[in-house]
Amino acid sequence: MSEATAVEMLEAEHRVIQKMVAGMSVLADQLEGGEPVDVSLLESIVVFLRTFADRLHHGKEESFLFPALIRRGVPSQGCPIGGLTMEHQKGRVMVGELADAIRGYAAGEPPARENLVKSLRVLVAFYPNHIWKEDYLLFPLAGKVLTPEDQQDLMDKFETVERELGLDVHEGFDKVAADLERKVSGIVSSPKEE
Repeated sequence: MSEATAVEMLEAEHRVIQKMVAGMSVLADQLEGGEPVDVSLLESIVVFLRTFADRLHHGKEESFLFPALIRRGVPSQGCPIGGLTMEHQKGRVMVGELADAIRGYAAGEPPARENLVKSLRVLVAFYPNHIWKEDYLLFPLAGKVLTPEDQQDLMDKFETVERELGLDVHEGFDKVAADLERKVSGIVSSPKEE
């Protein structure tokens, strides 16, 4: 892990989030087509989004990367830090709405399927745009303004966050995303077998 820079670590986390989002899109299609979706699978998505995407990934950005950039002269308001912080807050609200929609779906409430599809679609639209802004605006900026010492300090802080969440956090959630990817690829290629 220490061979990568802090920014490269955040970029790698984006790839895991993208796997989950791709799976969410397929599940939304499946629900729209009238097929059932396992509630525990849906709940694992919420756990992933709250723990990996928000607490781990966004937590590193908000607690460590953004302050490091601000110390190097990047404005805290506006683009990119202010806008991305607002998007993180918006994402938390959307994940809460997804959790509510899953509860309704599990309880068999009449509009639940439509609410669940809508919640999934909103998140599927949100994450690629958010990730793009970070990959192509924030991270290149960080690469220009952060010193090698800043990057190492961030890596040390990131590793502390991961130890606090559990040293296997990446491996565990990468497996969750890969499992979803496998499940939905089975849905796409042979929907009657799942």
